[in-house]
Parts: sequence; structure tokens; C-alpha cells
Amino acid sequence: MSDQRYLPDDEYTREFEASVTSVDEADRTVVLDGTYFYKEGGGQPADHGSLSWDDGSARVVDVRQDHGEIRHTLDGDLPEPGITIHGELDWERRYAHMRYHTAQHVVSKVVLDEFGASTAGNQIHTDRARIDFEPAEFDADDLRTIERLSNDQIEQDLSVEKSRRSRDALETETPDGRTNLDLIPDHVDPLRAVTIGDVDVCPCGGTHVDSLGELGRIEIIDRTSKGADIDRIEFVLDDSG
Repeated sequence: MSDQRYLPDDEYTREFEASVTSVDEADRTVVLDGTYFYKEGGGQPADHGSLSWDDGSARVVDVRQDHGEIRHTLDGDLPEPGITIHGELDWERRYAHMRYHTAQHVVSKVVLDEFGASTAGNQIHTDRARIDFEPAEFDADDLRTIERLSNDQIEQDLSVEKSRRSRDALETETPDGRTNLDLIPDHVDPLRAVTIGDVDVCPCGGTHVDSLGELGRIEIIDRTSKGADIDRIEFVLDDSG
């Protein structure tokens, strides 16, 4: 299995060395013994970046998990198995995902606390994010409340801690409706937990910032109905101030 080296709390590493364990020429993918590239999952897109070695280089254009192996799709040369490569993340893309994924946690917990609605799905981009809530039917005043309470937490610059926790402990501490723990296979123990101050804790394998002060202000830009009792909120982060 590939070592996901950013876990549990090393999301800020931008460059690393690793060994190539296998190469699939047909798929143009390589597996490393360890990687800091995030594989697509949980509503967060894959990291991009580059791999380089003595006599070649390639762009990393996709990263996915396949039966425990992290496969990096390359555009360019293919390295030979067994050699050492130098990996470098597209930091602007990675950091944007870190900010938006952390902001998604903030908004999801605010909505759960204030309206009793759980997160039914989410999608993160480099310049926006969306969350589907259920059951929910928000009006304009509700959206202003969500925005205000989310930004109140950001202004407190609450810490964001990432750690490995036992499954039993995390199941006890995670509020009902905060996450679908039953979707995580029983054999996954311990779990990676993301804790925001004293207001939120939930299992999550995504990448996150270390403090809410890095987010800027949340601005809700759209609300749409996605069916009976499901509302979608779309937001952006404004760090101009």
C-alpha cells in the first residue's frame, strides 16, 4: 500500500523524494512508496504537480487510489521502477483546496447546529465550493445567518488540528448527522480526525489549513433546490480584506 505522507497533519510539505515501486505504461501511471499528492476523493479533486528524476520529468495530471495504491497519472516521460524521483506539488492548487475544504467543514457544522441539516454531498474547487444539505429549505435570512456564524468562527482564528483517533473515540465525539461513519469500512481504525477549536470534530482524509484565519471571509453566492428537502449552497472565500 502507498504511504499517504501528508497524514495525519503534514499538509504544508510541497516537495519530497520517493521511490518508484511500479509503472503501468498502458495507463501511464506510477506508484510511489510514499506520496504527498492528494488522491481524488471526498469531494476534493486530486493534486497536480510534477515528478522529476536524473534523465526525465513529467507532469502529474491526476491521482487516484486503486486497491490501496496511489496511482499518479503522468503527462511526459515515464520513470523506471526502483529509481528515486523528486515530487513537487502545484502549491497554488493544493492550498486553495485546503482552504475550501476547511471552509466546508465550518459551514457544514454551522448548518447542522442551527438548522439540523446534514451534509448530503459536497464538491470543492480552487475558486468555490458547494454543499448539499438535507433536510433543508433555506430562505434569504437563513443564508445570512449561515454566513454570519461561519465568519464569526473564522474571525476567532480557531485552530484546526489533525490527528489519528481510535474509531470508538471518534464515533463517541462526532455529533449525530455530522458525517456518515457507517460508510467507512469497519476495518479502518484508527481514523484521521479533523478538529476545529472546540466546535467541531469529524473523520476526514482531506487536506486542511492549520487555522481558520487562513480562510478569509465566506460569502454565500447561490442557493438552489436539488429536490425534496435538499438545498445546495455555493460559496466563495474572499481574502481581499
